[in-house]
Amino acid sequence: QVHLAESGGGLVQAGDSLTLSCTASGRSLSQYFMGWFRQAPGKEREFVAVITLSGGSTYYEDSVKGRFTISRDNARNTLYLEMRSLKPEDTGVYYCGASESVTTSLSAFGSWGQGTQVTVSS
Repeated sequence: QVHLAESGGGLVQAGDSLTLSCTASGRSLSQYFMGWFRQAPGKEREFVAVITLSGGSTYYEDSVKGRFTISRDNARNTLYLEMRSLKPEDTGVYYCGASESVTTSLSAFGSWGQGTQVTVSS
């Protein structure tokens, strides 16, 4: 089983940028489709972005298209989420997850890390 650890969150102002990292251990990241999800206070965890095994294809939730970029470095066993033009509604705990299929469905992902908090002030 792959073990994931997110990092890079913080407190930023609206319009700022932030890059999150997700480091894998235990198994190679290259074996999994990888996704980023987020959970705002009092809300369900929601899909943000997903990337295929080699990184050739990516998919995004509509509200982050054009602002967020998901990428992966399989040699470093690391997944990234570059976030630009951040908005207060992007606030939440961000999680990376691993899946055996390319999907945006939360239930298909597992091996969740502890998450990293992103707070965007207006």
